[in-house]
Amino acid sequence: MRLALFEPDIPQNAASLIRLASCVDVPIDIIEPCGFLFSDRGFRRAGMDYLETADVVRHDSWSAFLAKTNKQRLVLLTSKGETSFLDFTFSRKDVLLLGRESAGVPAYVHETADARLCIPMRKGLRSLNVAQAGAMVLGEALRQTKGFPK
Repeated sequence: MRLALFEPDIPQNAASLIRLASCVDVPIDIIEPCGFLFSDRGFRRAGMDYLETADVVRHDSWSAFLAKTNKQRLVLLTSKGETSFLDFTFSRKDVLLLGRESAGVPAYVHETADARLCIPMRKGLRSLNVAQAGAMVLGEALRQTKGFPK
């Protein structure tokens, strides 16, 4: 299981997801360009000392990321998804992909994804915070695959 962030643009959300990934021992991919510097004060503060314990892989581009994950199933979390993450069967080899806070992911990323999942929500509301959405879905994926650390 891996967590991947597509061109994240809010440092606190990216750092929170890196902290989550570190705590549950899941590698995390950062697909550049980011909307912030990894030295950003807000990013460092949100990640605290977990940034040093996380397995973070940075990719220069979407194509560089795809080259490294070519055989893994790409599971996109999106407000445009038609399948609830609660109705999906996760695999230990899945890559859970989160889009940019400001714009999600472009069409070519949607087209590449093997699955597009949503989180059921109350009508009339747009979306959850990306870090909260990532935590919810990663938690369910790890529960299904018995992937939580012992």
